[in-house]
Amino acid sequence: MHHEQQHSHSSQGGRDTRSQNRFHRRHFLQSMLAGSAVLVLGRPGWAGAPTYADGVVFHDRSGSGTRDDRAVGIPGVRVSNGRQIAVTDKEGRWRLPLEEERTVFFVIKPRNWRTVLTNHNLPRFHYIHDPAGSPTLRYEGLPPSGPLPASLDFPLYPQDEPDDFEVILCGDPQPRNGREVGYIAQSAIPELAREDAAFGISLGDIMFDNLQYFEPLNEAFSHVDKPWYNVLGNHDLNFDTPDNEHANDTFMRIYGPTYYAFEYGPVHFMVLNNIDWMGQNSDRPRATSNYRGYIGERQLAFVKEELSHVPKDKLTVIAMHIPLISPDSRMRRLRTIDADKLYALLEDRPHTVSLSAHRHWHGQFYHGAEEGWHGEQPHHHMIMATLCGSWFRGLPKQHGIPHARMTDGTPRGYAVMRFSGHTYKLKGYRTIDGNRDRQMHIECPNTVNRDELKDTTFSSNFYNGCERSVVRYRFDDSKSWQPMERVIAPDPAYMRVFEHEQRMERPSPFLAMRDPSPCYHLWQSTLPPDLSAGTHLLEVEATDTYGTTYHQTRPVRVSG
Repeated sequence: MHHEQQHSHSSQGGRDTRSQNRFHRRHFLQSMLAGSAVLVLGRPGWAGAPTYADGVVFHDRSGSGTRDDRAVGIPGVRVSNGRQIAVTDKEGRWRLPLEEERTVFFVIKPRNWRTVLTNHNLPRFHYIHDPAGSPTLRYEGLPPSGPLPASLDFPLYPQDEPDDFEVILCGDPQPRNGREVGYIAQSAIPELAREDAAFGISLGDIMFDNLQYFEPLNEAFSHVDKPWYNVLGNHDLNFDTPDNEHANDTFMRIYGPTYYAFEYGPVHFMVLNNIDWMGQNSDRPRATSNYRGYIGERQLAFVKEELSHVPKDKLTVIAMHIPLISPDSRMRRLRTIDADKLYALLEDRPHTVSLSAHRHWHGQFYHGAEEGWHGEQPHHHMIMATLCGSWFRGLPKQHGIPHARMTDGTPRGYAVMRFSGHTYKLKGYRTIDGNRDRQMHIECPNTVNRDELKDTTFSSNFYNGCERSVVRYRFDDSKSWQPMERVIAPDPAYMRVFEHEQRMERPSPFLAMRDPSPCYHLWQSTLPPDLSAGTHLLEVEATDTYGTTYHQTRPVRVSG
């Protein structure tokens, strides 16, 4: 966010039981080095200072989490040190150099395999080699890993991954305290748990600076009962660090690498870290806004190397926190300043889509030459809605939770993306306000005098709308459909609620709504001047970029 400022089946006998899952997790975690996030086997360390790490990726047939006599090496699996990639040989062995004092090794999960899951359904697929560990930080960082073990071994378990599957996508859970963790647990978690998805991804700003609540939030998300991936956001940093070197240490201790890749079904996923913390501002020592959207040379080298192993016709999904390009700003905190370098690595691929969050509004955009993309077809970039809406601001509604309507008028919520081969589509929009299937809202006066019809504007905020959507309206079933005009402007419905709440007394601890932002999925028109006196039914029909059509109605009374 900009500054406001699982279950999977086990491998034993092909059975799918939660008890086996818990067995795998328990034995795997018992085998970890303190604070590290993946199994380490072999001798406690080499006497000298090794320059390479070796290990095995294996089928953990015993389910113990350790490479025992029943384990079988898996060939053809990619393993990375964050820059380079090794492919396991016929016995599942790999070897990679240590490039820095801290090196993160991780396996790139192949199709039809899963990694270990923690009791909170967090994937574990990595080992952090950091002999010294983190410096003293306000929030606990990485413990010293000690010498590099003789063998870094990654267990995998077979699972069925169909060509067609769904993924939950959400931005910025971002609770600032335990009360707001409760807001998410009460309102969002039951909705997420209803989805028949393979896994979920939170697109950054898991926290709102207060990193002690990572674990309580993870516990809440564990009840979604699906593997859950987490992207690093700018509010997930250790702000007491002078630069970016240790800014991600608490996040890494809990979630692991800040960038990586994995496959699920026929789709290739890449999670990137585009948060570059530049240290505290001496003029504003408590400020947390001294960061920029930046991928950096090391990650780009990893992306280039990883893509060399991925067929060009495979759908590649890129997930990050800060948008590649924000349409309303060129500020370094609202866009990724080296997005063009990422584009250059993706432009020859016909099937790509990228996901971000950060803005606390919802939008879909198609990037072309003006945005630095030079592929044959425009690149589809989505800025996802947030679970906290507009930072849990606004007056309370259901269960005493703030309505937190996002600044473009979209209710707080999330999206579900359906994949099929190299195609994808959003399955509508999911609101967290008691009406999860509503796809738009219509803003129009309840009563209009006949003399004022031609001067009265009404609007439709179509949440998943974009420049490729078609929105039209009609009055009563007998009337013909008429087009509505797409405009980029504040949502009138948001403006109405915003102005209303400004006039009201706001009880503690509820926070005032933020100023409105432009809405990029807003359509408007004027009322037909020939409507007769009486009550009419206004119907809006909206067709999204995937060809799915939605309807919304509301009555309008004409007087005079």
